[in-house]
Amino acid sequence: MQKKNVPSYAAKSASGQLSPLLIHRRDVGENDVSIDIKYCGICHTDIHFAKNDLGVTSYPFVPGHEIVGVVTAVGKKVKKFKEGELVGVGCMVDSCKECNSCMENTEQFCEKGMTMTYNSPDLISGGMTYGGYSKKIVVNQHFVLKVSKDLEPQRVAPLLCAGITTYSPLNKFNIKKGDKVGIIGLGGLGHLGIKFANAMGADVIMITSSKDKCEDAINLGAKDVILSSDEKQIKKNINNFDLLLNTIPSDHNVTKYLQILKPQKIMVVVGLANISIHTRSLLFGRNQIIGSLIGGLKETQEMLNFAAKNNIVADIEMIDAKDINATFKKIEKNKVKYRAVIDIESI
Repeated sequence: MQKKNVPSYAAKSASGQLSPLLIHRRDVGENDVSIDIKYCGICHTDIHFAKNDLGVTSYPFVPGHEIVGVVTAVGKKVKKFKEGELVGVGCMVDSCKECNSCMENTEQFCEKGMTMTYNSPDLISGGMTYGGYSKKIVVNQHFVLKVSKDLEPQRVAPLLCAGITTYSPLNKFNIKKGDKVGIIGLGGLGHLGIKFANAMGADVIMITSSKDKCEDAINLGAKDVILSSDEKQIKKNINNFDLLLNTIPSDHNVTKYLQILKPQKIMVVVGLANISIHTRSLLFGRNQIIGSLIGGLKETQEMLNFAAKNNIVADIEMIDAKDINATFKKIEKNKVKYRAVIDIESI
């Protein structure tokens, strides 16, 4: 199979430092869509993989799974997309399409293993998949999403990971007008959690350890803010919430948060972290903790349509490719409000 050289930014060792690299993209197959990438969001997971924090990174490694671009070519069996359309690609580029999970439109749980946009064995071209910190990508049509031209495309990019990660559990548990939803942690995920829950009609309360973020939370749509370090505020809110969306990306104890749930309600954890817990909150309230990982393609498209209808986009800082390494450091220090997006034209 013929392959084309494409400029990218890649990590070449566990130092996590990214630098320019020419990578190969396959020719357009009969079910493929070729995309000129315009914008790619930076996810904290990109940093974990660049530094091999999970011990599974294959180098050279090209991050990026929050991709927005323009279709430049389609295969002969592609009917949904045409040249010139604005499209997105999220965290997956392939799955078996045959197992129960795939048939139920939850490809993220593919029983044979989804093919992630980066650092997964590429079952079509061989080698490993390369992500969106690159000029072009070729993707099976099933994993390409339509993006509304009514929204700023650079601000849509983070919705392909951070957006669906927060939308999916809110949608799964039927959040509606009058529900009291607590969003724990105000960062790239949390700020979109506020926007989506607010658009669904919920009374949204931000729960944060930082006094500096209170004003931002209100401006984003939260009706109130609880400081997690203030025991009086926590006690005042015992048995008060219908759902908690926990976006904290670092190790923490969840016991204090569980006590503010109403009996028999749920905390959804979407942050990648070690959590600790005392079981009393689970026992005395019959509460649950569950995890949630992005969403399937059908739900992700629904999320993008919902975002277009409700004018939901990410708050971002635009950067050039040469500033990726510096931006990684800013993200690790929680200094980005609230998502960084790379102008891929700058590669």
